[in-house]
Amino acid sequence: MSNQMADAAGKRLGLLRELVPNLRRLAIMANVGVANDVLEMGGVQAGARTLGLEIATPEIRRAEDIAPAIEALKGRAEALYVQADPLFNTNRVHINNLALSARLPTVSGFREFIDAGGLMSYGANLPDLFRRAADFVDKILRGAKPGDLPVEPPTKFDLVVNLISAKALGLTVPSSLLARADEVIE
Repeated sequence: MSNQMADAAGKRLGLLRELVPNLRRLAIMANVGVANDVLEMGGVQAGARTLGLEIATPEIRRAEDIAPAIEALKGRAEALYVQADPLFNTNRVHINNLALSARLPTVSGFREFIDAGGLMSYGANLPDLFRRAADFVDKILRGAKPGDLPVEPPTKFDLVVNLISAKALGLTVPSSLLARADEVIE
């Protein structure tokens, strides 16, 4: 199964631009020591170039790097793209609190970041991916060779918007964005 984090980066940025129409400077929170983060960062950078955004990428490798990185973004970025990474997932509440205090709207690929106070997420529906993965397990247990099974993309994506965070940031969420949201946290 693929979660298509890098492939959906441009879509996330487009949604963020709808919410922050005057966005010009974007920070990308990536764990630069992780190959998947570097891959996703390429997708984010490509999407940002398409939208004409300036990019800042603070170097983060461990939890202790997070607070200084977000502090350094004050005045240098107008929004924060938080990549899917175990380091960031573990520290999601801390990241969202720091981003809110720095007045940085956040976008991520996982809804767990929104449950922890982030602004918006768009990404593959993980419970759906897990259910579909069970079909692979069934096929393998029935004798299929794992190497013969195709990599499958997600079939269900979720857009989640946190109106509590939007209000704290002084943002008005367009009704067209709310109408497309799979879930709105109020």
